[in-house]
Amino acid sequence: MTTIPQQIIKLLSLSILLTLGLISHAQVKILFDASKAESAGNADWVIDADQHNLDYTPYAHLGGNESNAQQIPNPSQSGIHENTTESYWTGAISAWAVDAVKLGYQVETLPYNGQITYNNSSNQQDLSHYDIYVVCEPNILFSSSEKSAILHFVQNGGSLFMISDHDNSDRNGDGYDSPFIWNDLMENNNVQSNPFGISYDYEFFTETTNNIPNLPNDPLLHGDYGNVSSVEFYGGTSLSLSPSANATVQGVVFRNAYSNTGNYGALCAYASFGSGRVVALGDSSPADDGTGDNGDNLYDGWIEDANGNHERLIMNATIWLASNTTATEELHTKDSQIIVTPLTNSVSFAMPDHQSSNNDQLIIYDVFGREIKSMPIETEINISLPSHGVYIYQHIRNHKIAGTNKFIY
Repeated sequence: MTTIPQQIIKLLSLSILLTLGLISHAQVKILFDASKAESAGNADWVIDADQHNLDYTPYAHLGGNESNAQQIPNPSQSGIHENTTESYWTGAISAWAVDAVKLGYQVETLPYNGQITYNNSSNQQDLSHYDIYVVCEPNILFSSSEKSAILHFVQNGGSLFMISDHDNSDRNGDGYDSPFIWNDLMENNNVQSNPFGISYDYEFFTETTNNIPNLPNDPLLHGDYGNVSSVEFYGGTSLSLSPSANATVQGVVFRNAYSNTGNYGALCAYASFGSGRVVALGDSSPADDGTGDNGDNLYDGWIEDANGNHERLIMNATIWLASNTTATEELHTKDSQIIVTPLTNSVSFAMPDHQSSNNDQLIIYDVFGREIKSMPIETEINISLPSHGVYIYQHIRNHKIAGTNKFIY
């Protein structure tokens, strides 16, 4: 195999993934919600807030000292590189957002006064403009129209990441906490009852567990961010799963006292609904990076707790959610045209301009620049990959690099 030039090795590093993300025809866009009192009380579940002037009594208004996250994080995400830390932005889930940008994704916040709509052309932040919608511990009920918007968004191909806290965790004093709010979304809507086959239990516990099912190819447990071996909940709740309501639902981490192949005591689960995907987590602590609003007591659940397993779990889940957003993409390089088509269990690479004299070769790398596969390519080949996620292909023609690009499987 031809030696890869140093500049190409750099190209395959995480820092250049930022640039490669912009090459894609459809850059993954993530919307982090801040419209449901996510910064109320001793919580700061926002990616960046330049001002801390909100009060919740029980609904958000100016005049307090809680985080008021703006739509576009500041400084610009274009300044993020592979060594950028979570302190680049001010919010307790900024580490999540910074990691997402390192993968080439674009992140925004739905501010406290934003609207949750779907296919509403008058709303600049309508869910139809995004691929993933993240709601970390909502403390305000979703309205009937908001429930319909969220469920239709997922049903039509969008991805939802929903995070709860423990029972009796009402932070803004309106009488509703996140387990009840999520269950209300799934049980009381005009789209479908229990659409995801997931419900939140009304529990309050702290537990460390390595009760993880043996699923070697699971995208959340063994994705591009690495293998998940344990999880720590500090005041969280569990999930009950209903395969009869949604046959795709899968638990990936369970409480110690429960079967890791059963339907009860799950801490994290995922499912498909319509053309979309959803991930559910029963505690906000794993997403907490330990810094943000100075008035809150924050702890590093992202890296310090569970030795980095929480980052791996949440980022693997984010990549899995993002991989649903890319259908067939036609990717053009300087000297060649390769059509990449993600299939159910493989990826098709087609090269209509191939000629036998070209000596074409395809090399696949993961997001960390590790070579996954290398093989000759003629008109078309199907390649099986170890897991869903972000990959890079390099096209070699006549021992020279003809093109490099990113794709999502």
